[in-house]
Amino acid sequence: MDIQVRRPGALTDAHRAAWTSLQAKAHLHGAPQLANPFLSPEFTLAVGRSRGNVRVAVLHDEDGEPAAFFPYQRGPLGVGRAVGLGVSDCQGVVHRPGFTWDARELLRACGLSMWEFDHLTEGQDAFGDGVTASFASPVIDVDQGFDAYLARLRAASPRFVRETLYKERKLGRRVGEVRYVHDERDPAVLRTLMAWKSAQYRRTGRSDRFARPWIVQLVHQLFHSRSDTFAGQLSVLYAGSRPVAAHFGPRTDRVHTCWFPAYDPEFAPFSPGLLMHLRMAEGAAADGLSYVDLGRGQKQYKDSLKTREITVHEGWVTRPHPVAYGRRAHRAPVRALRNAVLARPGLFEPADRALKKVGALRSGGTAGAGGGTGDPASQPDTSHPGKTGKKEGTEGW
Repeated sequence: MDIQVRRPGALTDAHRAAWTSLQAKAHLHGAPQLANPFLSPEFTLAVGRSRGNVRVAVLHDEDGEPAAFFPYQRGPLGVGRAVGLGVSDCQGVVHRPGFTWDARELLRACGLSMWEFDHLTEGQDAFGDGVTASFASPVIDVDQGFDAYLARLRAASPRFVRETLYKERKLGRRVGEVRYVHDERDPAVLRTLMAWKSAQYRRTGRSDRFARPWIVQLVHQLFHSRSDTFAGQLSVLYAGSRPVAAHFGPRTDRVHTCWFPAYDPEFAPFSPGLLMHLRMAEGAAADGLSYVDLGRGQKQYKDSLKTREITVHEGWVTRPHPVAYGRRAHRAPVRALRNAVLARPGLFEPADRALKKVGALRSGGTAGAGGGTGDPASQPDTSHPGKTGKKEGTEGW
């Protein structure tokens, strides 16, 4: 197996075209998950502009043609991570149908002692031995059109649909005409979204991801990334002239992924997040997309919106190497403890309350301010290690 390692910026136009083609045709070969935008060359290029340790392994077939692409980040002593680990919702090798590879041979060619992942997509059999846990990632299927999706939603939960649409009408009466912009290009609204999200992180005691310059830079890079097959898309729900909810995330011509949703807490009683997700599904259907990926983690609002679930995995692949052994010995107990806490309400709820108290102190309020059961941000998502609070609770959603 011929493997060449390149920096993202050193990929040729032919490489990028081949990578994009593999994604575009993946659904025809029974691997629609490979069309996820986090597996796109554009996402790897954007992370590479923010992080200097990004590399791409190009795997060639017997004829010397590119057959697979493996993006990764290489840390000290050959410790490898998935590209954008902690903010990436889909990871793995983008490959031609039927193409196989040996995981340890790939790591050796990349100079890696190990490779860590937390959202490994399905169909990555070569990495199967490294999987330590698997998680459901709910999705909204819109390939049959929005009307078909809404009819399916009404059949499963008529009260949910009725109450959500009633809140939309109520919002329009109280505040102003409700309108939805599927692809907003005003950077000022993007800054508003990030401010909302930062405030949510702080009041719920979570680490503010927008306090990290590289993540801010990444979001701006993706906001300005646009092609026929990829875009960083800002979607906004307005009431009158005011934005009340917004979402930013990447999409391909097949999949739209939920990444950074937030809303103005002033409008929480109207469930603007839920309204926005419904309109995002409508917009995705109009664009001819296949599905909207809501992201790893079980939450009530996801259960209300989803049509099915896909599976993602976490773990690490290692070579026989002392660095790999040491890193795994350090990380494994931390991951096991985190997953145990998140999976058990008796452990999670006290930990969550403690974080909210910290958030209240940060925000200068009381222990219940902005983080009690009435706060729509009080139910954090558990989809990422170290980034709970990604999506908010069901009142505002």
